[in-house]
Amino acid sequence: MVAHSSDDVRGTLYIVATPIGNLEDFSRRAEKTLREVDYIAAEDTRHTRRLLNHFGIEAKLFSIHDHNEKDKSEYVATLLEEGKNVALVSDAGTPLISDPGYHIVSFLRARGLTVTPVPGSCALIAALCASGLPTDQFFFAGFVPAKSKARCDLFDSWKTQAGTVVFYESTHRIYDSIKDVASVYGDDAQLVLAREVSKTFETFLSGTATEILAMFDADANQMRGEFVVMLSFTQESGDEKELEAMRILTILLEDLPVKQAASMAAKLTGEKKNYLYKMALEMQAD
Repeated sequence: MVAHSSDDVRGTLYIVATPIGNLEDFSRRAEKTLREVDYIAAEDTRHTRRLLNHFGIEAKLFSIHDHNEKDKSEYVATLLEEGKNVALVSDAGTPLISDPGYHIVSFLRARGLTVTPVPGSCALIAALCASGLPTDQFFFAGFVPAKSKARCDLFDSWKTQAGTVVFYESTHRIYDSIKDVASVYGDDAQLVLAREVSKTFETFLSGTATEILAMFDADANQMRGEFVVMLSFTQESGDEKELEAMRILTILLEDLPVKQAASMAAKLTGEKKNYLYKMALEMQAD
């Protein structure tokens, strides 16, 4: 049963994960929580109402989304301080994971109010655990930029990122995003694309960016749906690249000024000139 905290009569905000596709993934605890709270804050009340109707749950709904989240924080705090319990849900999966909720949770924590997770479905974790890529370290980037230039800049910044990189992408931009991955990494990244996780047409595609694009060209249906994109880099690790850059700079600095040495090292290693220039200055200072 949903309960108030033991030290006062204030309510609790429950962060409730909902199915990302298969309704059988809805946990008994999540269903019970939504039945018993006083209010449910939903990203899209129409979408959540369909879920509630399926399980025969009646609830007082109000909306919390990207455009009103900050304004609703005080309202939710007031409900909790009055002893009401509130559940926060997104359209699918775990709230706050590339969905609204951060500002409210941060605001409530600062007020000393109770926030409790009710774990469940999350596309990020579901896709990663079945990808076959390394899971001991991973970096989640959420949704990547819509413009190619900004995407490529972001992808380029991941070149020294340890572990598997994960991001979300839509059906409308998946081809262009993978094309940009190919332009930045060539064949130096192993990709796994999880499409429509837990839904009827769930599919995992594996290969280099070039191979994935060929799959799209051969079957346009593979571009339909919502995607979790995972990249594992086959190039040298960040530590190995830094050691190699230092080795090359050490040799070049014996005969060249810092600026020229950094420029030459950038051509040899593919690292950014400014990064190598700073490294060379630090090496000389030592």
